[in-house]
Amino acid sequence: MAKWYCIYCGWVYDEETGDPKHGIEPGTKYEDIPDQWKCPLCLIPKSKPGLFKKLEGESRDETKEFSL
Repeated sequence: MAKWYCIYCGWVYDEETGDPKHGIEPGTKYEDIPDQWKCPLCLIPKSKPGLFKKLEGESRDETKEFSL
């Protein structure tokens, strides 16, 4: 499963854990998240083009700078 980060605030969406607090079940792929969903940290909607970028690789060092 992939991880995606918000280019505005750095929050990371992990498909494996989802965002249950905001109605997104664990295992939900980023492309399956409704467009009205918003980044939990900065509240920018997913529908805004280019907001989230896929993290390439799964090493700790790569995701560390984006984790909160």
